[in-house]
Amino acid sequence: MGLTILNSADAAQSFGESWARELKGGEIFALYGVLGAGKTQLVKGLARGLGYPGEVTSPTFTLVHEYLGGRLPLYHLDLYRIPDQAAALQIGVEEYLPSNGGVTVIEWPETLAGILPPETRHWYLKIASLTERTIHQEEPTHA
Repeated sequence: MGLTILNSADAAQSFGESWARELKGGEIFALYGVLGAGKTQLVKGLARGLGYPGEVTSPTFTLVHEYLGGRLPLYHLDLYRIPDQAAALQIGVEEYLPSNGGVTVIEWPETLAGILPPETRHWYLKIASLTERTIHQEEPTHA
């Protein structure tokens, strides 16, 4: 997939919303990017596109938010505060890999590099300027 420019939080949410329309359940997305790159904004749009009616916030301090009540369950993991794979496994992240018919989105997935399923979709968000972000996907590699 080519590079997409997102020029506002609303654009990131709209991108996520349109992306949600294609989802069937079982997908896992790894979101890479520095703080402020727009990862949570993308998840907000994804939740809206899946029909979740409530508020979507970053799970930085709770680690996992489960958004139920939409067309598909959405599991939003934020591993920013998790130091390594052993710690991630200790808190039970493998329960979301695969996502049991829902959609799993993982912010800061680097600590799970060794256990992410090969079909995981890897999205990279970057800050291009004060008002613009870019996003692109790298295709999964199948072993």
